[in-house]
Amino acid sequence: MSNQSRMQNLGINPPTVQQKPKELTIHNHTRIDNYYWLNEQENPEVLAYLNAENAYLEQVMAPVKPLQEQLFQEMKGRIKEQDESVPVKDGEYFYYVKYIEGGEYPIYCRKKGSLEATEEVLLDGNEMGKGKKYFNIGGYEITDDDSIIAYGVDTVSRRNYTVRFKNLITGEIYKDQIKNTEGGSYAWAADNKTFFYILRDPKTLLGYQVWRHTLGTDTKNDVLVYEEKDNQYYMGLYKMKSKKYIAIVSDHNGIASEYQLLDANNPTRACQTFLPRERGHEYAIEHFEDKFYVRTNLNHALNFKLMEVSEDKTADLTSWKTVIEHRPEVYLESMEVFKNHLVIQEIFQGLSQIRIINQQTKEEHYLNFGEPTYDANIGLNPSFNTSVLRFSYTSLTTPNSTFDYDMETRVKELKKQQTVLGGFDKENYVSERVFVTARDGANVPVSIVYRKDTKLDGTAPLLQYAYGSYGMSTEAAFGSSRLSLLNRGFVYAIAHIRGGQEMGREWYENGKMFKKINTFYDFIDCSEFLIANKYCSPEKLFALGGSAGGLLMGAIINLRPDLYRGVVASVPFVDVVTTMLDDTIPLTTGEYEEWGNPNNKDSYEYMLSYSPYDNVEAKEYPNLLVTTGLHDSQVQYFEPAKWVAKLRSTKTDNNLLLMHINMAAGHGGASGRFATLREVAMEYAFLIDLAGIVE
Repeated sequence: MSNQSRMQNLGINPPTVQQKPKELTIHNHTRIDNYYWLNEQENPEVLAYLNAENAYLEQVMAPVKPLQEQLFQEMKGRIKEQDESVPVKDGEYFYYVKYIEGGEYPIYCRKKGSLEATEEVLLDGNEMGKGKKYFNIGGYEITDDDSIIAYGVDTVSRRNYTVRFKNLITGEIYKDQIKNTEGGSYAWAADNKTFFYILRDPKTLLGYQVWRHTLGTDTKNDVLVYEEKDNQYYMGLYKMKSKKYIAIVSDHNGIASEYQLLDANNPTRACQTFLPRERGHEYAIEHFEDKFYVRTNLNHALNFKLMEVSEDKTADLTSWKTVIEHRPEVYLESMEVFKNHLVIQEIFQGLSQIRIINQQTKEEHYLNFGEPTYDANIGLNPSFNTSVLRFSYTSLTTPNSTFDYDMETRVKELKKQQTVLGGFDKENYVSERVFVTARDGANVPVSIVYRKDTKLDGTAPLLQYAYGSYGMSTEAAFGSSRLSLLNRGFVYAIAHIRGGQEMGREWYENGKMFKKINTFYDFIDCSEFLIANKYCSPEKLFALGGSAGGLLMGAIINLRPDLYRGVVASVPFVDVVTTMLDDTIPLTTGEYEEWGNPNNKDSYEYMLSYSPYDNVEAKEYPNLLVTTGLHDSQVQYFEPAKWVAKLRSTKTDNNLLLMHINMAAGHGGASGRFATLREVAMEYAFLIDLAGIVE
């Protein structure tokens, strides 16, 4: 093993791109953006530059092309090509998803009555995606009489789904087509012909209107049911488990929520507001018999509590009764309602817990998982009158597992564990959970995994991953691709930094807005701990993050470029201030409460203090691989493109700076089951080579 990389940018000229200074002035402060013009997606100069970056990456990474191919084959070889999910019973049918050998896309199927019955194919993704550069099915909904399926399709990767309808008895595809819908936010009324969907604004890509469509009629006759006037709210739509109500959700992450209810049996009746929105009040609801359960942070319940209210008094807060009190040390995450049981998902000290409550006796118990770090989640449970809970379990050493748990007998049955081919044995790997004391005294959990034969003497390479935004927790889940790193001696660490919700709601609140810097400092403090405790060598510490985690990567290399040998920033949100000042960019307005609104001077100055693009300096930076997609709707391609261009013209080192632009994809990268692995293989080849591992 050596530290000499086979990838060399010496002798190969990196792409150059013209500087066209643009003055950006607000709050009596002017920034000069030399690369602002790269947002002109149709400009041939822009496309030529992006293609030149791809060509440069191919040249520089040519020596590790065989390694990249080997990694791809390895990762693909661990996946059972012919595979299917555990069937879920909903009504008379068992529903499941299967993959066939050589197929890139899922096939959605069902069987009536029993698993021995004849298979019905609902949607064949391989047939539907044939010949398309990008293809994704964005959820489906089936009528109560099981006869018609509505499904969304995206062939561009902008997450604008066109809804089509198929008769599952005759196979007929209806003429009806509804464009620009929010994928998966669909619901049928009880009459099996009235369909509700969310329309997206073509410019901002925000779902903002709920419409009612009658199957077989022209979409011009569709009726507007509800419009969200505040563009800081995200919308959702679903039919409740009881099938009595269709819920329209407006959610302003971390700030407020509001539900409108439609009567599934009277679909033309106007929607009713469950409880009007109020800043600071977030709630979620589930219908049960003649009442609703409400997960709420009412009256300063930061980690949420559970309440109930009769269905005819939802807007009267004096009628709400507490079922589970607020607990400062336990975060109440979600609930699942059954006829005889109530199931609560909680987080305690950074770990998921599943709590079962008998609706009649009020007796309760928790499931026991028995590993130091893991992820457990309530699964798909569409059946109401059952004592069986479907849940999923995984850890850094345990492949994704699906269990059925009898809530009466307390017997757990493993229905399926993800098959990992290629001789995987979980006994060869060790997982740990440690707490790192951050500079301000916060205790940050870190989940770590490595092979048993990896020496923890400070010589191993280590890849540190984190996300740390939007209250999204990064779970300690299994990843079969990751084995390609672990088997080559890498240690893998997940830093559960502030900005996520692993340690409760306060963990999120302390990593957003004017406390965002904690997210970056936590990551750096975890890095220093891992070096000090000999999990890795300072010369072989690597970092990886995507989207808002890509912002994290941009911030840490500005703050502590000396700490990292190499960094992978995937679809990184790096031009924070300029993007958040442009409310025509998709999704901007809904993010004000996460990052701040830079139209306000205090927010502008704070965001400017850490924005990766604005803080690029003439200094040495680590080796860097940046990825993006031309059609990305979450983080527009021009953010990473501008960042790379600015770094190229500013940094003072000869380290690698590479960018890969998927010219046919968006935020999620390539579509298809195996195409995505090629991008992972490229990232891993970059890291393995920089770690000096030669095979």
